[in-house]
Amino acid sequence: MRKKVQRKVKRAVTNFFQQEASSGMTLLVCAVVAMLIANTSLGPVYERLLHTELALGPLSMSLLHWINDGLMAIFFFVIGLEIKREFLFGELKSPSATILPIAAAAGGMAVPALFFAAFNMGLPSISGWGVPMATDIAFSLGILAFAAPKAPRAVVVFLTALAIVDDLGGILVIAIFYSSALQLSLLLASLVVMALLFLACKKEISFFPLYLAGGLILWYLFLRGGIHPTIAGVILGLSIPAGTEATHAKSLLSKVEHRLTPWSAYGVMPIFALSNAGISLISSSMATFASPISLGILAGLFLGKPIGIFGMTWILIKSRIASLPHGVKLGHFLGAGMLGGIGFTMSLFIAALAFPDAGSLNTAKLAIVSASVLSGIAGALVLKRL
Repeated sequence: MRKKVQRKVKRAVTNFFQQEASSGMTLLVCAVVAMLIANTSLGPVYERLLHTELALGPLSMSLLHWINDGLMAIFFFVIGLEIKREFLFGELKSPSATILPIAAAAGGMAVPALFFAAFNMGLPSISGWGVPMATDIAFSLGILAFAAPKAPRAVVVFLTALAIVDDLGGILVIAIFYSSALQLSLLLASLVVMALLFLACKKEISFFPLYLAGGLILWYLFLRGGIHPTIAGVILGLSIPAGTEATHAKSLLSKVEHRLTPWSAYGVMPIFALSNAGISLISSSMATFASPISLGILAGLFLGKPIGIFGMTWILIKSRIASLPHGVKLGHFLGAGMLGGIGFTMSLFIAALAFPDAGSLNTAKLAIVSASVLSGIAGALVLKRL
């Protein structure tokens, strides 16, 4: 029975890796299309469309806000499901297996934030310190699959686990530091909804419409209460019943994740890329790359990420707190650290929260894309030599 469960977990990791890798290619195409549109005569039409007000019941927001605050809640819901699965049954279950990716993710978040702060300390742009902390799991795994298709499975697991922990860190940063004025009464109401969701989970109620209704209510309460509404998606994902190790394959979490992940990977994320990666190069100049925002993001992602990830891994292995997995070289961790500098999806998302003015946001987007490209190339070159 135990070997059968282990085979299922390994198969799930392989499928996840393959799906994220192909999703990364879809994201790349959508990002390129968005940039092409933004720099042609269709650019003004593109901007007007994104800022068109759309009303749904009592809510009225621009199309861009519906995508970033509403549609992306599905993306965060899937992340919540992935986090719960990994900590209960996956590679993050065992403390001995989690120490390397968790420590590497912590270093890969702290060092880039310090790099950004070094360039922006005392400036209004310091609010963007969370932008270079993120790792795009789809792009990073996509480059890994392309550059090192025969890389040891331990490297794939390490990068996957690191990116998931990184996502968790990004979620906490958004929830704590990028929330607006809080409405206490609405937040208290949201606590009641959360308690009911987790009570239903504890009772192993597998009626998904119940969780969906609770998630929608929680999303609305967060939106009105001052917490970014996409956090409701994460909480909903964590509240879905996962079953036991023996019954997980038939659990509600497994069923929902299996059905929803492709929609998130090939629907939600490409739409997000199309609406957020439209960077106007016409309005950019060399001065844009020399700005504190740009330098902070470039240094944070391209230098801070590999320094933080590889540095923490090297320290743990050399101090014998953790051991080098079989068939893995230290160079694999260096390459993985460089791929960690591909921020894209989560970095663009945090940038939209950190920089409300169009000029700063465009600068941040350009730096994110540039750093992600440089990190992907550098990581691929390192991994190809191993």
